[in-house]
Amino acid sequence: MTNHIALFEPLMPANTGNIARTCAGTNTELHLIKPLGFSTDDKYLKRAGLDYWEHVKITYHENLVEFIESIPDLEQLYLVSKFADHAYTDVDYSDQTKDHYFLFGKETTGLPQPLMQQYPDKCIRIPQNDEHIRALNLSNSAAIVIYEAVRQQSFPGLETTHLYENDKLK
Repeated sequence: MTNHIALFEPLMPANTGNIARTCAGTNTELHLIKPLGFSTDDKYLKRAGLDYWEHVKITYHENLVEFIESIPDLEQLYLVSKFADHAYTDVDYSDQTKDHYFLFGKETTGLPQPLMQQYPDKCIRIPQNDEHIRALNLSNSAAIVIYEAVRQQSFPGLETTHLYENDKLK
């Protein structure tokens, strides 16, 4: 079982770098759907991901159709959008025999509406106060959703230390 975060046409290198860092920390695969709004050589992308890039499995997709076709079981696809009806916490991600794919939209426009209309039951949202903000930050949203998934899966393969002294459990 693997969790996957997919970014549809990401624009901001810092968000993608931060998400890559979260992927490294949660053993999550990262999918980047082109076109990207930056070069993968971008210094901000590298800075945000720090020295964790070697620990992230990244797959590039030429477009959204190619990404969708790469998913073996569309039942495990979740479209994350502030316009969805169901909260991300309402979904059961605990089945560790299946991969889970979380697709996030472009920072400025989100996911394409026709895609969301095609898979309305797969759309999930993070509740937020829309009176004060347009949307949560993309990298924060990815972290919130992936940590709910790994929490339901009992944090597979993740270290659970609480007190540190020189990077070792006290």
